[in-house]
Amino acid sequence: MQRDLILHHYDFSNYSEKVRLALGYKRLAWHSVAIPPVAPKPELTPLTGGYRRTPVLQVGADIYCDTSLILRELERRYPAPTLFPPAYAAVAEAIAWWAENRLFRPISLYVSGSNLEHLPPDLQADRSLMRGLPPPDEATVRRAARRNAPLARTQLPTVEAMLADGRTWIAGPMPTIADLAVYHALWFFTARTDLLAAELAPFPCIHAWMARVRAFGHGSSEPLAAAQALRIAADAEPEPPRASMPFPEDPPLGSPVRMRADDYGRDPVEGTLVFIDPHEVALRRDDSQAGTVVVHFPRLGYDLRPLNAR
Repeated sequence: MQRDLILHHYDFSNYSEKVRLALGYKRLAWHSVAIPPVAPKPELTPLTGGYRRTPVLQVGADIYCDTSLILRELERRYPAPTLFPPAYAAVAEAIAWWAENRLFRPISLYVSGSNLEHLPPDLQADRSLMRGLPPPDEATVRRAARRNAPLARTQLPTVEAMLADGRTWIAGPMPTIADLAVYHALWFFTARTDLLAAELAPFPCIHAWMARVRAFGHGSSEPLAAAQALRIAADAEPEPPRASMPFPEDPPLGSPVRMRADDYGRDPVEGTLVFIDPHEVALRRDDSQAGTVVVHFPRLGYDLRPLNAR
């Protein structure tokens, strides 16, 4: 089991749904570790060194953070069927960036504020703290929902228009990461309840396309206890790093560095730089519970600095 895929996630996490669908599209078997949707996450952070965003992919003692990197890693290990077809990958990545940086945020605020009674009671406080904001009261959350409803609605015709020419998939004739990125944002409308299902009702192309994506399924999964995942990491050795391709400005391999997200959930992770290329940064670290692990991050969206930098 040391080299099996282990996904740390929770059921209504939209980013987890993105990875679950990728696992289904590639027809992969994986182990499912259910984690709390809010901090503390005492059996996850020993693996990540403090990173607590969801989901996290574990392969033995290698830990992959952020879905943009997780999907690249699945593609590297299991290249067929591809989610990065060369003819459409660049457009797909641009669409994915829009979906996750402009489409999803207003949807998340609208949906969360409209479903307060169906969400964990401390979810809003946790998410606000991840953004460096004070915990909001119920009235504040509901006001945010009203403000963001128009911002969510105004983008839905754009998605419908992407499919209105009869294409099967968002970026072209085959599935790409764009389909998963747009899908998980729209999936969140009904991930917890059907209260906002009417928002998608006027869009027949979206409905048909979402059914096609949903048909990917989630692959074949088996539950795994979080404590067992920790033991798997402790008993494994990180895979040897691939050859690095650094830029001249990057810290040298073997130096102590700090990595953290540049938008929210900016918990710093410290370790020794063991791999870096244009897409990925990997840090080796030692933990009393997880043993020696290598934590992998995407380069974009994260801030890498030497620990001795002023």
